Amino acid sequence: MDLDVVVVGAGFAGMYLLHKLRGLGFSVRVYETGDGVGGTWYWNRYPGARVDIESQEYSYSFSDELEDEWQWSERYATQPELLRYANHVADRFDLRRDIRFETRVTAARYDEAANRWTVTTDRGDTVSARFCVMATGCLSAIKEPDFPGRESFRGRTYQTSRWPPGGVDFTGLTVGLIGTGSSAIQSIPVIAEQAAHLTIFQRTPNFSVPAHNGPLDPDAIAAWKADRPEYRRRQRASQGGFLTSDPNPLSALEVDEATRRRVFEERWARGGFAIGGAFSDLVTSPEANATATAFVADKIREIVEDPRTADILTPKTYPFGTKRLCVDTAYYATFNRPNVTLVDAAATPIEAITPTGLRTSERAFDFDVIVYAIGFDAMTGPLLRIDVRGRGGLALRDLWAEGPKSYLGLMIAGFPNLFTVTGPSSPSVLSNMIVSIEQHVDWISDCLSHMRDRRLGVIEAAAPAQEAWVAHVNESAAATLFPQANSWYMGANIPGKPRVFMPYIGGVGPYREKCDDVAAKGYEGFVLSDASRQIERPTPSQ
Repeated sequence: MDLDVVVVGAGFAGMYLLHKLRGLGFSVRVYETGDGVGGTWYWNRYPGARVDIESQEYSYSFSDELEDEWQWSERYATQPELLRYANHVADRFDLRRDIRFETRVTAARYDEAANRWTVTTDRGDTVSARFCVMATGCLSAIKEPDFPGRESFRGRTYQTSRWPPGGVDFTGLTVGLIGTGSSAIQSIPVIAEQAAHLTIFQRTPNFSVPAHNGPLDPDAIAAWKADRPEYRRRQRASQGGFLTSDPNPLSALEVDEATRRRVFEERWARGGFAIGGAFSDLVTSPEANATATAFVADKIREIVEDPRTADILTPKTYPFGTKRLCVDTAYYATFNRPNVTLVDAAATPIEAITPTGLRTSERAFDFDVIVYAIGFDAMTGPLLRIDVRGRGGLALRDLWAEGPKSYLGLMIAGFPNLFTVTGPSSPSVLSNMIVSIEQHVDWISDCLSHMRDRRLGVIEAAAPAQEAWVAHVNESAAATLFPQANSWYMGANIPGKPRVFMPYIGGVGPYREKCDDVAAKGYEGFVLSDASRQIERPTPSQ
């Protein structure tokens, strides 16, 4: 079958791509591994799963009618509500008829003679398309447990990233949970309410801030509706694609200690990512960052009653905010429960899973259930698990062996007519993903329309432009404290993965301006052709 566009993934990016491209008259097919839409909100059904961006901001903006008819119930929407929203969008825009569910794309190869992509699936499908768009998500490649003896455990095992659709009842059970990342921080308070005893194994503590979640304030709903276009404009021009950070232009070092404490307290009381905007230099100045680190450490000690447990829960090896900041509901308070135990797995590492539980370097534990909350092979993992080959059979996994290379996070030199949505070298996971998804989908759609109108057949990132952009991305990251953390932003959670800061830290607003400028200059830094001649755009300066 010949198509204009094949899209891989039916999460929020794939759904909007299908709607947008179909509306422009392109023939499109979407392939999705799951049996429903929703992407990360389809797969991540673990207890307590919810978004960490406020619901009204974490929603599509492309349709006024959609915005008018959907009403969120909570400040931070739960996974079930987000999945209902995704299904509502799929129904409203009749998306399912062009989505092939329960079908995994296994390979995508560029045919240079035909200037087309041949895409194959695990069901034996083969489809040819002029363009291939990877809407695979940034957190969809699951990190598998690699503990020795994991197959020997006789109890039940679960993974937060692969949770049973019907849920799990932990009532009366002894549970061991491995990990204290975002999924664990959301899961732990809920599991602790059910389990007879919950033991948490933490290798590296995370900074977490309170959500102060609850029913969505009617005044907030009214304010949003009254000035929605302006809110959306401000989102698109902001650093992270959301407004709750409310950045303060002052340095943490140019105010006295009492003022600094007051600002942090006010931001903590607001909840969510507001604390990240407390001062302008928290992620660039070690001295400024130390003030935020000390404030959150004080909060942990205030909440957690046992001093030793509070100390173990307090991060000491990386600056505040340089790993993904977690947003929680009663996470630290959960460690005051008599049925919750924290094990410092950095001091006493897990040596093996056993038939009855697990063994650390210090002692053995017996459990009815083990829960793995160990995260993902982020950003590059979803792309590299597909056998993607460009010009001359070049494998993407070979090109990226030392880290991802991309122009604007949109295209890769040597892989014509292949686009990535929120890929490496774009703001991506450092931003409100819905805002970044819409920007990428709109840019890609405009590009395809531009090519069709001019009867151009091929577009490809120029290698010099890609090199310049990758250098800019690296320089931007190096000017911050982010590379000091062994985070999944750096690939540090995956053994053997190159240590490269993958997202672009320059901000959603400036990045959008850059992409718009590139397009306005005739797709500067790309090579366009009608398949018989090439039109190379000049390499942009950063």
